[in-house]
Amino acid sequence: MKTIRLAVLSILLLLGGCASYTTPGGSVQLSDLADSDINALMSKRPAAPFPANISVARVQAPGYLSYKIGSFGTGRYSVVTTREVESEEDFKRLAELPQVRAIAPLNRILLPTNLDSIKALREASARLKADILLIYTFDTSFHAGEQKFAPLNVLSLGFLKNKEVSVTTTVSAAFFDVRSEYLFGLSEATAKDSKYASVWSTSDAVDDLRVSTEKEAFKKLLPEIEKTWSGIVSQYADNRS
Repeated sequence: MKTIRLAVLSILLLLGGCASYTTPGGSVQLSDLADSDINALMSKRPAAPFPANISVARVQAPGYLSYKIGSFGTGRYSVVTTREVESEEDFKRLAELPQVRAIAPLNRILLPTNLDSIKALREASARLKADILLIYTFDTSFHAGEQKFAPLNVLSLGFLKNKEVSVTTTVSAAFFDVRSEYLFGLSEATAKDSKYASVWSTSDAVDDLRVSTEKEAFKKLLPEIEKTWSGIVSQYADNRS
């Protein structure tokens, strides 16, 4: 009996030492989604009326995965339709911006499977009768000491237990005209947090730090979006009244 107990204990210790966490997928370079022809870019003009209906989409790298959620679509990027870090209050705050008639998140019912350019999001937005498209993406990285882990790296929790691990998230956003793909403005915010070795016992604990950091980054992004939107309204809406 003692031998069996020792064997079971050894197996449990071995399994514990093999516990791991996979870092979330990557972000998207928002400029890569728009038209890259210089003459075409220079010829674009704003066409959105004000007050405007705004569609919203979170975009990530192709095949994006985090610990708890995945993404939709194949191609140059994917769309995350599950709100993991954004709250209902966050979107209510956006809906209360001046010269905003309504906010409408894009869902997979409206999206094509193949996502190769921002045109796919603009077409989905047009079906919602949206005038302006707001897209944003999270770039979250993990650091253990001097080492940085790339997206979709597998981390051994046994390795992390001896180190302080930090998580850094930068969230970037862009406003595009649905009709013309004109770029109205950009916003960005960054948040960082770290924990010592004692918390790295489960994948849930690691992911909790990621989620809390991304939530903080998104909350910091909101006032930056408000500033950008204020400039858009001042330049484009006020001049039409």
